[in-house]
Amino acid sequence: MWRPFFFDNMDYSELTFVCVGGEEWQQDLFINDLAALGFDTFEDTPSGFKAYIASASLDLAAIEHLLLTLPENFQVSYSVQEISPKNWNAVWESNFEPITVDKRCYVRATFHAPKPDFEYEIIIDPKMAFGTGHHQTTSLMMEYLLDSHVAGKRVLDMGCGTGILAILAAKIGAEEVVAIDYDPVCYESVKENIELNQVPAIKIYCGSKEVIPQEPYDLILANINRNILLDQLPTYSAVLKPHGQLLLSGFYEGDDLRQLEEAAIKLNLKFLEKKVKDHWVAAKFEQNHKRK
Repeated sequence: MWRPFFFDNMDYSELTFVCVGGEEWQQDLFINDLAALGFDTFEDTPSGFKAYIASASLDLAAIEHLLLTLPENFQVSYSVQEISPKNWNAVWESNFEPITVDKRCYVRATFHAPKPDFEYEIIIDPKMAFGTGHHQTTSLMMEYLLDSHVAGKRVLDMGCGTGILAILAAKIGAEEVVAIDYDPVCYESVKENIELNQVPAIKIYCGSKEVIPQEPYDLILANINRNILLDQLPTYSAVLKPHGQLLLSGFYEGDDLRQLEEAAIKLNLKFLEKKVKDHWVAAKFEQNHKRK
């Protein structure tokens, strides 16, 4: 898996992780934890993966702590080396392939040929930010969106990345879409991708839950991670219309989903269903209480 970054003049460290035993989902979870520590690019290898981080942000003590929390059946070792600056744009583009979702939506980069036979086409400039539909959580959310009644509705996309979900919502008829991400790189990416896809109905904000316009939403999308979702659930509930729907992803089946369900119940958010792909989950909730 990859997350592109493009600060070419920054000193980076390359950590090579060798994984023995365990399941694929356990490696994915470990990578997710590394991303929370500041790693922004990952590359699969035959024996595990490589991970890249700005050298100034490298915290070996935090990595050692993560290793201590791994299950006994999943053993990981690693080595570290400083690397010369890379052209991360070129690395990412060389590994980016177009995808299709539910045989209805075609996601491509600017350097791929269009396919007008698809019902929807989304153009994503991959050199700018995370979120191109390749990850299981993004494709699960897109599948849910394609099956949702979005026409004429107001949609909020939290942690929007490249804006792929917001763009799809606009293309399938949302009246207004608010897209929010705390990362300035993502903010600039969404602005570019809005123009590429000609979807002016999207309003983009840089920040977190504090910048959400306090207006009622019919549908809220949040593909982030469990801890952030738990923190932001009360805010989502406060701006979600009665019987409005909330689509969450970015977490695993099992304890992650259980914690989110328990938190949702306290906010009168009813769990409706879930989709699972390689242990990753997208879950649908509905607002049960009336707005004050």
